Amino acid sequence: MTKATVTPKEGHGTHLATSWQGKQNIKVIEVPKPTITEDEDVILKVTSTAICGSDLHLYLNFMPGMKAGDILGHEFMGVVEEVGPKVKGLKRGDRVVSSFEMGCGRCFYCNHQLYSGCAGTNPSEMQASLYGQQTAGFHGYSHLTGGYPGGQAQYARVPYADLNCLKVPEGMPDRKVVLLSDILPTAWHATELGGVSKGDRVAIWGAGPVGTLAAHCALFKGAARVVLIDNQADRLQFAKDRMPKLETINFSSQKVPDALKEMLGPDAPDVCIEAVGFHYMNSWLHKVENALLLETDTSEILNELIYCCRKGGRIGVVGVYSGFCNHYNIGAFMEKGLTMAAGQTPVQKYWHDLLKHVKDGSLTPDMVITHEMPLTKAAEGYKMFNDKVDGCMKVVLKPWDSEP
Repeated sequence: MTKATVTPKEGHGTHLATSWQGKQNIKVIEVPKPTITEDEDVILKVTSTAICGSDLHLYLNFMPGMKAGDILGHEFMGVVEEVGPKVKGLKRGDRVVSSFEMGCGRCFYCNHQLYSGCAGTNPSEMQASLYGQQTAGFHGYSHLTGGYPGGQAQYARVPYADLNCLKVPEGMPDRKVVLLSDILPTAWHATELGGVSKGDRVAIWGAGPVGTLAAHCALFKGAARVVLIDNQADRLQFAKDRMPKLETINFSSQKVPDALKEMLGPDAPDVCIEAVGFHYMNSWLHKVENALLLETDTSEILNELIYCCRKGGRIGVVGVYSGFCNHYNIGAFMEKGLTMAAGQTPVQKYWHDLLKHVKDGSLTPDMVITHEMPLTKAAEGYKMFNDKVDGCMKVVLKPWDSEP
């Protein structure tokens, strides 16, 4: 089928955008302003754009398919400025959140609400050769996911806008809704993949923004016990302060399997959620194999989930993996009768209901936002987020704010 056009036409004038220039090298540069390229596009004047944990994979040059000058950012919202002639549900002046992934709305996968598997928005032959098929195109996330310019900019083009933009009510501040673009649906998806339901005992690896919001979603769904696992004491306390019912394990001082058994009993957890991803390597063996290019990702966290999960339990994986790993404990996975599901979230499947929960105060995704700064300070924001300094959990960039 025909693929979406990746490179936008250039409009009149220029705008500021966050560009990748190499490992740990972020610059805000002036680039041509995008304009309507296909009939179903809109152009957004971006009002808020977040730095996502997965953006750090690009920052650290862990992901293939990056080119110097690529415009970053996949978690953003704004005001509709231009509207393509075939856009039906949006008009100039509407406030919208943009999905980080793009669906075409007409392929097999979109018709089954599997928007992250869209067959019409990612032309990457590299991804097809690695995975057997392309998945959906992403904003600002390497040429592996299409090479689309991202939304850490003053303006952004959104293809197939009727599907990929969510109108938000006036009166709801940006910080309340901008995370509907990615990490709130991703956190919700983690609980869906794990089948979290009332009374479940849930363990979550990773106390970053996604893991913290996954705990929030699990508690919202009625989980009886939720345990968050990390080695960053300040992040565990950050989450605990916002969710008093939450329990925590610091694996720098506790053995996770022993601690979980002591806390939850021998026949738990019912659900284990992976919100860490491929870049966590602790053992010397994985570090050596990664350095020798014998593996790209590590199985360490997945193996711990498999080891800890009760027999017949469920595992949900939303931490990002990009290649292959060694020493995966498939024997334990099979013999314990576990069920594992993984994948990028189908944002558009969830975001209407999630918006209702945010509007009525049942879900408060802005709990993880710790810093807001002008777009022109994007490089500082990336470094702060990566280095975990000043209690940084989540950075939102404001494209139209001036330097303080």
